[in-house]
Amino acid sequence: MEQKANDFLEQQPIGSLMRKYAVPCVISLLVAALYNIVDQLFIANASYLGSYGNAANTVVFPMTVVALAIAVMIGDGCCAFVSICLGAGRKDDAQKSIGSAVLLCIASSFILTAVYLIFQEQILTFFGGRVNEETFFHSREYFFWISLGVPFYMFGQAMNPVIRSDGSPKFAMISTLAGAVANIILDPVFIFVFKWGMMGAAVATVLGQILTAVLAIWYLCHMKAVRLKAGSFRVHPQLAGKYLALGITSFLSQISLVASMAAVNNMIQKYGALDPVFGQAAYAQIPMAVVGIVMKFFQIVISIAVGTAAGCIPIVGYNIGAGRKERVKSLFTRLLIAEAVAGGIALLIVELFPRQLINLFGAANESAYYTQFAIKSFRIYLCMMVFATVNKGAFIFLQALGKAAASTAISLIREVVFGVGFALLLPRFFGLDGVLCSMPVSDILTFLIAAVVIVRTYRELAPPKMARE
Repeated sequence: MEQKANDFLEQQPIGSLMRKYAVPCVISLLVAALYNIVDQLFIANASYLGSYGNAANTVVFPMTVVALAIAVMIGDGCCAFVSICLGAGRKDDAQKSIGSAVLLCIASSFILTAVYLIFQEQILTFFGGRVNEETFFHSREYFFWISLGVPFYMFGQAMNPVIRSDGSPKFAMISTLAGAVANIILDPVFIFVFKWGMMGAAVATVLGQILTAVLAIWYLCHMKAVRLKAGSFRVHPQLAGKYLALGITSFLSQISLVASMAAVNNMIQKYGALDPVFGQAAYAQIPMAVVGIVMKFFQIVISIAVGTAAGCIPIVGYNIGAGRKERVKSLFTRLLIAEAVAGGIALLIVELFPRQLINLFGAANESAYYTQFAIKSFRIYLCMMVFATVNKGAFIFLQALGKAAASTAISLIREVVFGVGFALLLPRFFGLDGVLCSMPVSDILTFLIAAVVIVRTYRELAPPKMARE
């Protein structure tokens, strides 16, 4: 019998495999999340940008998430499908799906870039960019250059999980890390030395994304378990339908975050204008800038949660394909524990050190209202982090099991029904505080649903009971 590619995934200890795959994936996603937050750190500490630049960054951030949503739908879905195919010994399907994913990613990225450039002002207005003229000016400048980098960003993010599915999680990590390091080096040069402002922050980000994309192209030409041929690069509708279905949860978890951010930004703009302090023109941008920073911290923690779970996708998919359910169950237990620990550590940080966190984002250059609102925002908005991380881990694990419908349904409930619904409802009763409470309320209710799904998944993965003699 022919040996299957990547057969070590059903032979090596689960704990060892989890560390091998999850840690590089976490680092990759953390680095990806840090692209935007690094820009915000340098922008916040540039006296000529300050909270106006921070607010502009918050306005543009959802559009980068839209690009990421499409990229991870293609990449994570392809990763899960390729892993299942390799576990079942179907290398030809794995090869064709990767080639198809490359073409889909390139085509969708150019379409998205065109949409961004054509409808720039309408998009920025929709996400709260007109909170004041200064913020809108910086938003337009930053958004234009970020839009030009969308094809490189999407390609690098989509190919990252594909590279992991080929058995190279370290290379996937290194390619993303290289781009981030370039961004970190160039940001202070462009912002503080050349005084390029928001354009400088955006150009530094795009150059880092180009480097990551180039490294991904190199790897595709040197794959191990799957060898791509010229004939691989065709859109195979039947295969594309299968891996896109597996990636739809990743898409929805990101795109629904955009819907939530749009609701939050608009409620901040509306109810901030009614606040006795933030209704004043000099302070109008503060709530949007602060909540943007808090959401960026949340994005870092969620990147750890998603990275831990997404790193396990090749292991889960391969063992499901090979019929090794007992290994999958063991991995699920370890994953839930890791997610709860990550959420617990994050919770301690935001509850104990909110002042130190906001000081990183130029609080010394702002009014006392900036710091006061930030401390309250960190402590309220993120107070249910443990539930949030466990929820994310459960969603992605279902996706890796091939349960796209269940994973998609729960993600939609969390991000759209709860995330958008409470962001629109609670401010009507509690003003700006209602915006802050929308996140923890959503996470609590989602966990009640996730707990039922987790119990059912354990039962499905349990070995059949031996009949008594």
